[in-house]
Amino acid sequence: MSWVLYHPQQGYYATPPTRIGASGDFFTAPHLGKDFGELLAEQLVEMWEVLHQPQPFTLVEMGAGQGILAADILQYIQQRYPHCFNAVDYIIIEKSAALKAEQQQKLSDQIGSSVSVRWCEWDDIPNDSITGCFFSNELVDALPVHQVVVRNRQLREIYVSLNTHSEGNNSINAYFTEIEADLSTPQLQTYFETLKIDLFSDIYSDGYRTEINLAALDWMTTVTNKLQQGFVLTIDYGYSAERYYSPTRASGTLQCYYQHRHHNNPYIHIGQQDITAHVDFTALEKQGELLGLEVIGFTQQALFLMALGLGDRIAAISQTQGQNLSEVLRRREALHSLINPMGLGNFGVLIQSKGLATENPIQLKGLTIPTL
Repeated sequence: MSWVLYHPQQGYYATPPTRIGASGDFFTAPHLGKDFGELLAEQLVEMWEVLHQPQPFTLVEMGAGQGILAADILQYIQQRYPHCFNAVDYIIIEKSAALKAEQQQKLSDQIGSSVSVRWCEWDDIPNDSITGCFFSNELVDALPVHQVVVRNRQLREIYVSLNTHSEGNNSINAYFTEIEADLSTPQLQTYFETLKIDLFSDIYSDGYRTEINLAALDWMTTVTNKLQQGFVLTIDYGYSAERYYSPTRASGTLQCYYQHRHHNNPYIHIGQQDITAHVDFTALEKQGELLGLEVIGFTQQALFLMALGLGDRIAAISQTQGQNLSEVLRRREALHSLINPMGLGNFGVLIQSKGLATENPIQLKGLTIPTL
C-alpha cells in the first residue's frame, strides 16, 4: 500500500496528472466549493482566540491535496479576520512532489505573497515548537495498513508475494498471491488489547479479516511531539473501535477508488488507483491520551459544519436576488452534499488539544449541537 501510493516515481500520488476531482478517481469536500474551507476557517479563527491570539498562529495542513483547501482558508481569513490573518504562519506537510507543485501553483495564483506559506518535512519542525493547529482532511485513511485474519483462534497477518504458480486458491491475479503467516510485530496483538477488542471470542467467525493502522499511531506521535500548545483537528471517514471491529464487518474496510467507482481489489490498476481504509478514531483518541493530548470532542462532519454556519448558508441561498437558477441549484446541491449522512456528512471530526491550562472545559463552536 505504501509503495503503490507513495513510490516517488510510480506511486499513485506521485505521478501526474493528479487523479483527484471530477475528472479523477474521487473528490473531497473542498472540490464542492469554498464553503467547506470557509467554515473550517471559522473554527481555526476561534482556536486562535482560545489560545489568546498568539503571534505567530501556526496552521499545519498535513496532506494538502491540490491546495484548494489552503487557498479557501487563507482567502477567507484574510477577508473576514485580518488581525488573525496577520498572525498566520501556514505550513504544508506533503509527501508527493507532484501534489506539492500543484499546491505551490494554486497558492501562488490565489494568495500570492500576502501570507507566509512554507512546505516542510517533519524533520524541519522542531519538537514542542508549534502554537496553533495541526489539521488534516482525508489523510489518515490513506496511511498504509496491516491486514490480519483470525484463523483457529490465532491472529495471522496477510502478506503479499509474487505469484510463481498460477494454480492455488490464494491466487489474486497473474502477478500476486496472498500468504497468511505470523505477525510481523507484536504491536498488532497489543493494538486490540489496548482497545479491549477480543477477536477470539465466539462472536467473531473464523476467517474474520480486518486492518490495523499502526502508521496512524506513529503519525499521531509525531504530531503531538511537534505541538507545544494548541489543537489537532482530524477529519476523515471512519468509526469508533467498537463499530470498526464489528463482527458483521468480516472483510474489513479496505477500498480502492478508480474513476469514481470503488471496489476491494488492491491488486489491479497498480499505481493508478487510490487505496484507503477507514479510520479507527478510538485508536487515535487513546494514542493521543497516552501522549498528553486531551479529547475536546468527536462529532460528525454534518453536525460540525452546521454548528459553524452551514445551515445559515443554505437558508440564504433562496433569498439572494438575481442569481441564475441553475447556479442556485448547483450550490444548494453542493452544500447538501457536505452534510449528506450517506456520504461526506458521516465523516468523523476529532478535535484534540495540548497545553491548554484551563479550569473549565474548552468549548468550540464546531462541537456544539446545532439547531437543525
